[in-house]
Amino acid sequence: MSAIQFSVTARDGASAARTGSLVTPHGTIPTPIFMPVGTQATVKAMTPDELLQVGAKVILGNTYHLYLRPGHELVRRLGGLHEFMQWHGPILTDSGGFQVFSLGELRRITEEGVKFQSHIDGSYHFISPETSIAIQEALGSDIMMCFDECPPSPGDFEYVRRSLEMTTRWARRCKEAKTRADQALFGIVQGGIFPELRRRSMDELREIGFDGYALGGVSVGEEKERMLDVMRFSAPFFPDDKPRYVMGIGTPEDLIEGIHAGYDMFDCVMPTRNARNGMLFTSFGRVNIKRGEYLEDPGPLDPECDCYVCRTFSRAYLRHLFRSGEILSSRLNTLHNLHYYLKLMEQARGAIAEGRFLDFRREFYAKRERNTYLS
Repeated sequence: MSAIQFSVTARDGASAARTGSLVTPHGTIPTPIFMPVGTQATVKAMTPDELLQVGAKVILGNTYHLYLRPGHELVRRLGGLHEFMQWHGPILTDSGGFQVFSLGELRRITEEGVKFQSHIDGSYHFISPETSIAIQEALGSDIMMCFDECPPSPGDFEYVRRSLEMTTRWARRCKEAKTRADQALFGIVQGGIFPELRRRSMDELREIGFDGYALGGVSVGEEKERMLDVMRFSAPFFPDDKPRYVMGIGTPEDLIEGIHAGYDMFDCVMPTRNARNGMLFTSFGRVNIKRGEYLEDPGPLDPECDCYVCRTFSRAYLRHLFRSGEILSSRLNTLHNLHYYLKLMEQARGAIAEGRFLDFRREFYAKRERNTYLS
């Protein structure tokens, strides 16, 4: 029996957009949902209570980083990731595959797994599908991800085909290595930009059988329109009765298009990373709070936003904090960006439930085109 239960609760009718309920051991997640990234057992600059305040329902932890520091066995001894970081809602952990892919020349891939050098101290390590599952079981996440190879995009067809075949073999090994009944396991669909390979990957993973399925290998260097194309043509390959997760896509526009295509779950570091760099997301587009035009701007960051930041502070103050290098800048900017992302998901769910998602999508883009407040 699966550790999670997923059901579709509403469909838009005019698009593939849908809402769902994903029940996990640590709570129920309404979908579509955005998952803030807590790479090292923390969503940077946010406390667990603040995450709840901005509407977070599930967060993502990083297997690679937590394996290196502080170590998965330490986390296990201290009660698992939920207890360690005092986040008592659902947690999804990635497999570490993407981070290993990102190491480039610091890693070597074989059939058995991946040997790599730590980005922290240069020490050598080895992660196999079995190791990845063991680490994630020690962390105690609600949803684990299969260990996969993430090939570069667009990629050579033959290389992507061979990589896909190995990813399928690794997925089977991940399922065989799984021992905990209270954790779900998602398979990752690979296949690059090639529809026939994406379909093949999905078919093979469905034959193995997983609790949910993720679209991997997107937003890894390909052009934006090509990424969206892969997302769109791959969606019909996914089973209708399982959660569908697009890994690592992050602009608000990406999320809207992902929902439109019929996906349920998303994650990206963009709202938190951009916040620390002074790039803020609003209903009318992006605001670079560093710019001089905001020096004496008394208005709220986003007049349509009801977050603490927009209700309390001016653009002039947010610019001052950033230009002064104040820690509060990162905290307020992150709070706003995450609130914006999660509010966007809430609004999308409401629009789908009312059968008006296409109108919601059109208005989303119309505001950016008019850009009335930012001009």
